[in-house]
Amino acid sequence: MLNIRLLREQPEFVRERLLVKNFDATGIIGKINSLDQSRRVAQTELDSILAEQNSIAREVGMLMKSGKKEEAEAAKAKVAALKEESKSLESKMNDSANEMNDLLVQLPNLPHTSVPLGKLPTDNVVVKEGGEIPKLTNALPHWELARKYDIIDFDLGVKLTGAGFPVYKGKGAKIQRALISYFLDKNTAAGYTEVQPPLMVNEASGFGTGQLPDKGEQMYHVGLDNFYLIPTAEVPVTNIFRDVILSAGELPVKMTAYTPCFRREAGSYGKDVRGLNRLHQFDKVEIVQVAHPDTSYEALEGMVEHVESIVKALGLPYRILRLCGGDMSFTSALTYDFEVYSAAQERWLEVSSVSNFESFQANRLKLRYKDENGKPQLAHTLNGSSLALPRILAALLENYQDEKGIRVPEVLRSYCGFDYID
Repeated sequence: MLNIRLLREQPEFVRERLLVKNFDATGIIGKINSLDQSRRVAQTELDSILAEQNSIAREVGMLMKSGKKEEAEAAKAKVAALKEESKSLESKMNDSANEMNDLLVQLPNLPHTSVPLGKLPTDNVVVKEGGEIPKLTNALPHWELARKYDIIDFDLGVKLTGAGFPVYKGKGAKIQRALISYFLDKNTAAGYTEVQPPLMVNEASGFGTGQLPDKGEQMYHVGLDNFYLIPTAEVPVTNIFRDVILSAGELPVKMTAYTPCFRREAGSYGKDVRGLNRLHQFDKVEIVQVAHPDTSYEALEGMVEHVESIVKALGLPYRILRLCGGDMSFTSALTYDFEVYSAAQERWLEVSSVSNFESFQANRLKLRYKDENGKPQLAHTLNGSSLALPRILAALLENYQDEKGIRVPEVLRSYCGFDYID
């Protein structure tokens, strides 16, 4: 959530930055500042009334001691009237504050100055490429390989639940588990503490990281308990620090978690969403950092390098993109996407987003640290997929297929216990 002081002091700057995200905030900013002004005027009036109320209340005691009962009763009546007036002002202030907060949560995070202009994924900027695209003949897409080697059953998933809920079988289940263990081991070796969070969160957690109210329609809601199935481990892991004040010496905090993820997002039909390309339930390993504002962009670069090292180790051709304003999330200030090349589909598949949210989430979470003067300041939060499994698995199946079957990348063989899927 943006800081009200920033909107008050630099409304034009905020409006211009949000236009990079193709979000016209002119009307909302005007309403927020109008409500803020009304609230501040009411606060000034209330402070004056409370001061007068306290002064008269002290006079009442002196008048009673002096035997001036009539004057004391008149003073009491005036205090009572002032109390009613103060209640009215408090109610006005609360109404303004609530309306202001309802508008504030509609504003996205400001994009970093390095975010390129653009509205579509085609406007994203490729900042790095690596690996070699394999040259395959008669390559099968992963959904056909899954059927051929009986490792993923999409039809059974439809029977049990619905489209977007595949069943992994045999070596398919083992390589899925191997990827999860490998990713977690790589993350913990890089200094991330592993946690195993709940798979459901409350409204406060969804609000804290920005999924609510912005992405509420994409989340599975458990109505009876008013819980939400998590769309990513970012939500529960980051919320560990909701309403927490850290010491500067504790920063950065680095955590990793594996969880299933649940997303209701509907997709179009065709190869772009076929097989593992888009699921409603999928596995993902996440990395999260809470960083000092002065070093959060160094942390972001470090996270990008870390994710790159894992993709490289898997031997997959990849590219790293800096997202344009129109393709960024509501909460992000700067995002890098990783894509791997799918040889059979002949297209790039997104497998990771690594983002710096600056203080946007921290402001919602009330996540702070104490500066050198002991004063609480908002921390910065970051997160990244390290990695999302469905499309990584799709690319591995397609890129590593040969006449014998599907080769297992060397780094995974000790984890899954076999060299080939055949």
